[in-house]
Amino acid sequence: MRTAEIPSAQTLDGLGIPYETLDFVYEKSRNYDTLAKNLAAEVRKRATGADICYCVDGGCREDACARLLIARGAKTVEGRSKASYLADLAGLGGEYTARSAFSLGEVSLPLVVYDITADNISDVKLSLAERFGDEAPAALIVGGKAKKIPLFEADRAKSYPPLSGLAVYAVPLLEKKRFSFEDLVAILRRLRAPDGCPWDRVQTHESIRINAIEEAYELVDAVDCDDPSKMCEEAGDVLMQALFHTLIEEDRGRFSVGDMLTGVCEKLITRHTHVFGQDKAQNAEGALSVWEKNKMTEKHQTTYSDAVNDVPQCFPALLRAQKIAKRMEKGGWDPATVENFEKKFREEYAELKEALSAGDKARISEELGDVLFCTVELGRAVGAECERALLDTVKKCAARYNAYERLVLADGKDVHALTEAEKEEYYRRAKDGPSD
Repeated sequence: MRTAEIPSAQTLDGLGIPYETLDFVYEKSRNYDTLAKNLAAEVRKRATGADICYCVDGGCREDACARLLIARGAKTVEGRSKASYLADLAGLGGEYTARSAFSLGEVSLPLVVYDITADNISDVKLSLAERFGDEAPAALIVGGKAKKIPLFEADRAKSYPPLSGLAVYAVPLLEKKRFSFEDLVAILRRLRAPDGCPWDRVQTHESIRINAIEEAYELVDAVDCDDPSKMCEEAGDVLMQALFHTLIEEDRGRFSVGDMLTGVCEKLITRHTHVFGQDKAQNAEGALSVWEKNKMTEKHQTTYSDAVNDVPQCFPALLRAQKIAKRMEKGGWDPATVENFEKKFREEYAELKEALSAGDKARISEELGDVLFCTVELGRAVGAECERALLDTVKKCAARYNAYERLVLADGKDVHALTEAEKEEYYRRAKDGPSD
């Protein structure tokens, strides 16, 4: 017997059948996986030159040790599963998900969790509460009796004897307090159904295109503000926009949610060959190099021009310029250095002044673009993100002007009627900030 602590042992006692227990193995096992291996080793040792029967509670394949023995050819005589026993006590009819408390993994409702012990119940409760909410309706099964409880009370029993379990019931969508990715998919599909929302049904990629851009910028703004509540909200909005576009394509039969998820998971695996393959990366720079190499291979980019042309045209100008410059350098273009910038900037600025002197508007625009691109190269040379650097400066300038104008108006003056000396003084005060 795996343990004498289960009701099955009492049955053997009543029949007068002698048996040996392996309770002592529990004491020398560090964790559940080690326990299973140690139990299997003890069983195999006793089976050398003898026929033995190893008894466990519940179904054979619900026991980790039994699964190891079955994999090595042991014959089985099935008993009633622990999950079935617990499901009946909890009043679950029809289909349900069954999991061991030692290996929950992915789960769905209704759910039956067996192998509940005093040592693991708190971890089980926290894991399930994260997925389904503290108030999810549940039943705690202890001593052959089921008690209906909210999930957060699952770890409040005085003891958890063998064959204790936990059942979590399914909840209608509109009564849920905690939602999953599958719920988001279901809600959007419902909105786009023939009897769903008239607005959602008629949207196209083009009509909601700008929404994805706006939500992405709002997420970035939340990150810049270090606002976790807003980050949580905006990340959800970005996910919803991506899923909306996916469901439009699913309706057209061109790809599905499963295809989208498969694609991104495959990409993460195949591009991280320093984690999931044979490549090596000692630092972040090495990891990025592996990623870029694998990306070119996957996209069938045989030249660096292919990589340059792959940068999306809808990117903001500074961001697109910096990405293109970086890829050109990988393809042999001049590296970004401060020295190269100084030389190139003087050349481009001189050409801009010539265009200004000639009054050639088209050429002025062209030469100004060259000067700005030089600045992008300087950003790369010093290791800065040009888009972020300029946005930070814009915020700083706006804040300084707000302070500048407040100071001027507080003195009863007109911002358009200041002397140069006054402008300098107000700017200095705005830049230095309020004094104590």
